[in-house]
Amino acid sequence: MIATAPASRPRVDGLPETLPGLPRTDAQEPPRRYRTILLFGAPGSGKGTIGKALGAIPGFVHVACGDVFRNLDLTTPLGQIFIQYSAKGLLVPDDTTIELWHQHIDALVATRRFVPERDLLVLDGIPRNVAQAEIMDHYIQVEKIFHLVCLNEELMFERLRRRALKENRLDDASEEVIRRRWRVYESDSQPVLDYYPAGDIHQIDAIHSPIRVLHDILGHML
Repeated sequence: MIATAPASRPRVDGLPETLPGLPRTDAQEPPRRYRTILLFGAPGSGKGTIGKALGAIPGFVHVACGDVFRNLDLTTPLGQIFIQYSAKGLLVPDDTTIELWHQHIDALVATRRFVPERDLLVLDGIPRNVAQAEIMDHYIQVEKIFHLVCLNEELMFERLRRRALKENRLDDASEEVIRRRWRVYESDSQPVLDYYPAGDIHQIDAIHSPIRVLHDILGHML
């Protein structure tokens, strides 16, 4: 997972503060805003699985922020900026993160893997903070938000322990680690959820099977 920095960050000598292509305050044609649904969910909620399942349905295009970074071409100008921050052990600025995401979306549109007039964008893992949400308002029209929650935390912790053991991630099987990741997610995600109208947010019980969770989400799309 790539960490991102708040928009109001101190200047770092030798590194760019702003990037071309982000919204400006001067007069210009407003950027296209894509019809979008957002997925939120704590570790173990199955958010990635549900996102991929939605993306397999005609009319939905799933984009996970982690995949955008994993597929980043480090030879491009933005890739070089990313390397500069990473080499110094610094967090990637929010404007850089959003520009990387936006260029990825542009590539999907150019190759017609995403047709905005036809498809609904499903975003997973972005925005991660309120600053990112504010920047992304220029690009997306959020229609619905699905928050995958678990009403029984102990069952979710057990699911995470089983997954960690299955994947041989023994450190992640620790209950202390699991609970800490859970609390970090809660503290980080709540301000972002509070940024959007409460009426747009639908809580989905993530402890059910993926088929049931997908069914519940699609039920809200009707």
